[in-house]
Amino acid sequence: MGKDEKSKPKKVRLIMHLGRFLVSHCVLVSILCCSAGYATLLLLPILAKNTYISENALMPGSADPMFSVQDTELANRLVKDIVGNRSVAKNRLEIIRLIADNMAAVGAEVYFHKTYPQNHQFHPLHFFSDPERDSSRDNGSCTAVGISCVGIIRAPRGDGKESIVLVTPYNSDEIELSEATTLGLAFSIFSLLSRVTWLAKDIIWLAADTRHGEYNSVSTWLRDYHNPIFFNTGACAEKDFSSFRRAGTMAAALVLRVKDKEDGSEMDSLTIRAEASNGQMPNLDLINIVHLLAVHRQALHVKIGTFSSLHGSTFLKAVGETLEWLSRFAGSFNPQWAFGVPASDYVKGTATLASSIYSQALGVPTGSHGAFRDYQIDAIALEVSPRNSLDFDFGRSAILLKGGRLIEGVIRSVNNLLEKFHQSFFLYLLTSPNRFVSVGVYMIAFALLVAPFPIAAAALFSEDQETHPADSTHLTATKDHRWRWLHAARAVFLVHLWAAIVSLLPYLIYRLPILTSDRRALTWVSLSIFSLLTLKHLWGSNHTPPSGWVSLKAVMISAAAVGLSLMSIINFSTAQIGAVLLVPLCLMVRPLRQSRALLLSACNVLLTVISFPPAASLVTKILLDGSGEFGIGSFWDWMEALWAWNSATYLYLLLVHLPCWVLCVHILLHP
Repeated sequence: MGKDEKSKPKKVRLIMHLGRFLVSHCVLVSILCCSAGYATLLLLPILAKNTYISENALMPGSADPMFSVQDTELANRLVKDIVGNRSVAKNRLEIIRLIADNMAAVGAEVYFHKTYPQNHQFHPLHFFSDPERDSSRDNGSCTAVGISCVGIIRAPRGDGKESIVLVTPYNSDEIELSEATTLGLAFSIFSLLSRVTWLAKDIIWLAADTRHGEYNSVSTWLRDYHNPIFFNTGACAEKDFSSFRRAGTMAAALVLRVKDKEDGSEMDSLTIRAEASNGQMPNLDLINIVHLLAVHRQALHVKIGTFSSLHGSTFLKAVGETLEWLSRFAGSFNPQWAFGVPASDYVKGTATLASSIYSQALGVPTGSHGAFRDYQIDAIALEVSPRNSLDFDFGRSAILLKGGRLIEGVIRSVNNLLEKFHQSFFLYLLTSPNRFVSVGVYMIAFALLVAPFPIAAAALFSEDQETHPADSTHLTATKDHRWRWLHAARAVFLVHLWAAIVSLLPYLIYRLPILTSDRRALTWVSLSIFSLLTLKHLWGSNHTPPSGWVSLKAVMISAAAVGLSLMSIINFSTAQIGAVLLVPLCLMVRPLRQSRALLLSACNVLLTVISFPPAASLVTKILLDGSGEFGIGSFWDWMEALWAWNSATYLYLLLVHLPCWVLCVHILLHP
């Protein structure tokens, strides 16, 4: 019996059969997965769902607005006072005092906050963190600093543990009519909230001086709010306005701005901006209540970011018409099978979706609301624009009334919450103000694109073993096989080490006497090439064996898979765009001299050119902006903006994308 049991063949598990099948059909699986991934991206506007309120406690629109015509007159009165003070000597301090006096008149606690110019020079130790605060500057004169005015209303039904923030940016050096209107609208809302009895959360009004940057003024105030220090405001303070005061934990924040009439606008409109740093988004419920109140209560035309240049795309129109025809064809058999949308809606949804992905992928906030998201506070920016010019009292009063009732309704809904926003989505893409794609849907495209990487790496390993068999009777072949993989891993490591050095070079370049962006970019390129040649020289005289490109490609694909997967955790949109560019390049690349198919060689060269970061930036600019004006200095400015805002996209481009591109070029030129 024992011999019979030993003689029985071992059962191979189903997963082993599946793995062998996938590896043996690697090319077919890769083509199917990539095609399905790109098709899923094109189908996202159709897969989008209508937005809905997830948190029942919000109850938007359940109460009639209290904001009245009298509050509009109060706002107009402050607007005229601010505009009248623009011509007065030292009007900057006069306007600040005027705002503070009006805050104090309604019973608010008022104080001033200073803002200093921020240094955006690259420093590797300050990446993903704010530079250290310099308290020695707190005794500066009022003429050298930006002075924001802050007022706090204590809620009659609250315990002081929660608050809602209203931010109104303005430039104290040269205040415009639209900024004065914004301040007037905020004050009328602030005055109304000081009289209501239903308020359960404290209200903070931050009149942010944008003299040294809108984002800087808000982020500096938030940093001091959450990390208290004690300093003297010096000559900028008056009486009891000198001490820094706080309210409770911030439940939500609204950045309010009134803009003048837009060209071609026939309706009062509202623009919502929500993207924060590194693709962070506020809870979708906050956008939902704003959209619901704006459309169904105030009859405002709600807009979000979109790429208008894509609205006339022939390709998108053809795809939309094809999907519309397929939907009608399927609906002819069963009406429930209809899945498509009109071609025009598909094109608009795709343009808005592209804008949402691009804005998140950049990792740069679209406004000062992004400063709140860094503290896990849900915040959005609202830009209200009238159909008539603000110069006319009627047009200004109409938009003040609608804007005041909108903000009152949003604050009333947030005031009803007993806990932080948590019911709805934090990971989503918008295709319109009332349609979204959740993370469970749009991650399918990324998963399909990255899925061929481990299969391709295993197939290359199997191919290398079949080409160079190694067994107990071929010790030399075994050593050569191990050396090839060690050599490939070493090459990939050295290229990534070089990429890390390249990412730190701007810190050195900023200390050189170079002023223009073009010269800085050329210096960066020169130093990068020099460091690459130096590492190659230090690497030694060992060259990749004639068949070693197979193992090098396998290790490169594995490194790319790890990099894209890690980036998807930090900023999914960046990883998605990176996968669209990198996956076909990494899968198709092979030495040009060994490729007999002319079409394959042409595709490799084309993908290599398009995947080069400056070339990809140029193509993106042409597709989205319709402009081909792009120089090497423009690329430096773009990269400078990424590291100035601590965007993880900067790290992805230089630590994941660039080394993979260099390795692909090395494989292409391999003999």
